[in-house]
Amino acid sequence: MRGARPGAFLDTRVRRALRVPPGSTVVVATSGGPDSVVLAAVLDRIGRANEYSVVLAHVNHGLRASAWQDECVVLSLGARLDRPVRVAAVTAGDDEAALRTARYAALEAIARDCGANAIATAHCAEDQTETVLLALFRGSGLDGLAGMPPRRPLADGIDLVRPFLRVTHAELHAELWRIGLPYALDPTNAQVRYRRNALRARLDDLRADFPQLDASVARCAEIVRAERSGDERARARKDLRDRLRERDLLRDIPFERIEAALDAAPDARVFLKPGLEAVNGEIEPRA
Repeated sequence: MRGARPGAFLDTRVRRALRVPPGSTVVVATSGGPDSVVLAAVLDRIGRANEYSVVLAHVNHGLRASAWQDECVVLSLGARLDRPVRVAAVTAGDDEAALRTARYAALEAIARDCGANAIATAHCAEDQTETVLLALFRGSGLDGLAGMPPRRPLADGIDLVRPFLRVTHAELHAELWRIGLPYALDPTNAQVRYRRNALRARLDDLRADFPQLDASVARCAEIVRAERSGDERARARKDLRDRLRERDLLRDIPFERIEAALDAAPDARVFLKPGLEAVNGEIEPRA
């Protein structure tokens, strides 16, 4: 777990992604799986500090016998966190796209009923990797390679927020063990008849040789999305990289250092004053 305070970096990611005013209500999509349990716990923690309400929303498709176990886990989680739980039972066959559409429609209905303007989901870096690669295999353009956005409008007045897209399963599971809350495992994740699951099984083999695979793909998707939108950070990144390239410094500085520099001071110009050089991959003043 990053940092001296366990779980603090997750709190920061969620708080930055959420951006809701005090007094708001946030719905957290809670399947009962490990990742969604961590998201519910983090939202509960920062919700109490920032004075907004949290509602756990569970969508039960009823496709397998253990679906009722998942629902019970979410109800138990709500009791432990002392947060309300809303359950929606939907029927949409077993087609992936139809299930996703029905699930988001149910979450939207719950959000409207609760007066919430944000729905948070626990999609993480591994989910982003699968999304980007599936888009690539379909021959998608830059929109597909940008992957899932961290925030998008789901319906009028309701945003879908994904704060964990740069967080890995390992980091979430470390937090899960720390907080000791109940969770359920979905046995259908091993069924390769679903395209995403088939890809997931093969990616597990690759991760042994490429341990940074998910973090790198998630970062790449974020960069593509930012470059396409032309946001302030993308412009600052381009400016910094162009100026470093002019001074023949770019090849000496890992991408992560450039991102860390932008995190520290989004205005890239502060790093481009005369007399800067790369020392062991850092941007430092010349002696």
